[in-house]
Amino acid sequence: MRAIVVRHYKTLINASDQILGWGDAPRVREWETDLAYVDNILNEHNIKFGAVYTSYLERARQTGMFYARKRGIHLLHDTMNLNEINYGELFRKSKSWVEKYIPQHKQDPDFVYPGGESFTQMQARSVNFLKSVACKRKDETILVVVHAGVIRGFVSYFLGLSYAENLKHKISHCYVGDFLFEGTRCVRYDELGEPSGFVKDNVVLVPWEMAAAQIVI
Repeated sequence: MRAIVVRHYKTLINASDQILGWGDAPRVREWETDLAYVDNILNEHNIKFGAVYTSYLERARQTGMFYARKRGIHLLHDTMNLNEINYGELFRKSKSWVEKYIPQHKQDPDFVYPGGESFTQMQARSVNFLKSVACKRKDETILVVVHAGVIRGFVSYFLGLSYAENLKHKISHCYVGDFLFEGTRCVRYDELGEPSGFVKDNVVLVPWEMAAAQIVI
């Protein structure tokens, strides 16, 4: 399976540097600019996908519908398994406040946010879901519309990186991740849109490929 992973459109809360998580917020006025950029990338690379998977959150669902409608895809597969991390009581807190008063924030992936979950829990549910889709759609290309935290979890897990050391890399709304699977293993990874912090910070050199000896189908 080939999974093209993109981020949702930018919301007003994203733009105001506040914690969003499982909450939602209106789109920024120029919300279509990033989506048009990503859409052009998909067209330039002649990427044709037969299914669209999104989180259950409105910003991801609406983004997924934007790409699906352009390609005549009428069914959207939305699931809470692909939701961003649940920050619980921290919804709409400023990121500077969280960094000051929650020292475990983006330092300890096992820290459970008050009324929410941990990054490790979020990574497990989203990774397990994508692996299950990889088993069902072995020879297909799909589009996956998710969130920055989910994308960091995907890259860390499938490329065998330390999760604790990679919780802070920037993921642009123009990010386009290209994951190629054999069975449930990612054997090749590339970035087609704006480079992520993984690439800019020299953590990952793309295109990344798994050594042949490591591939288990």
